[in-house]
Amino acid sequence: MTQQHVTIVYQIIVFLFAICVHESAHAWMAWRLGDPTARMLGRVTLNPLRHIDPVGTVLLPVLALLYHFPMIGWAKPTPVDPRNFKNPVRDDILTSVAGPASNFLIAIVSIIALRLLALSGGGSTALEPLAILLWFSMAINVLLGVFNLIPIPPLDGSHVLRHLLPMSVRHIYDRVGFFGLIALFLVGGNVIRFFSDLVQSFLVATFLRGI
Repeated sequence: MTQQHVTIVYQIIVFLFAICVHESAHAWMAWRLGDPTARMLGRVTLNPLRHIDPVGTVLLPVLALLYHFPMIGWAKPTPVDPRNFKNPVRDDILTSVAGPASNFLIAIVSIIALRLLALSGGGSTALEPLAILLWFSMAINVLLGVFNLIPIPPLDGSHVLRHLLPMSVRHIYDRVGFFGLIALFLVGGNVIRFFSDLVQSFLVATFLRGI
């Protein structure tokens, strides 16, 4: 197996874990806030089979690997019934941001682990595969967190913005989301990469400085 194959395997492992944590975070937060829908459907789990979406989890990541794009995509949306929330607006926002927040948390844990690895002898060749895995874990989770916070339906960031819009505008906003998502993939790649690189640079400067 070549280094390129190893890199691809690492990215797939990290991506699957990241989206499973992301969707589980949505399901867990919704459950804690009063909506058991996702939990009853078995979505509070790290089992990838519960979260796989044919397009977002399979097709898009494969295309990203083939064309050397950053690993990006999505899982099957977590079902949420806002009618079960005590405070529908607040709880919908909290449930939505739980997914990206979980990705940023994994990214922080990964880079802290990378620092600890470096301080404990990370220069060892035997530890290099683990260091590469941790780096991909940080990078891919940051990318997914940034991507999902973009306020275009059905991405998580839209659940924050839509509650700030008048009802008449909100209906239009929800309907045009799909076209906005297509436009994002066609022309918004540099924007996603810019903010993702910005967050990664901050984490590196914060946790890996002096190593």
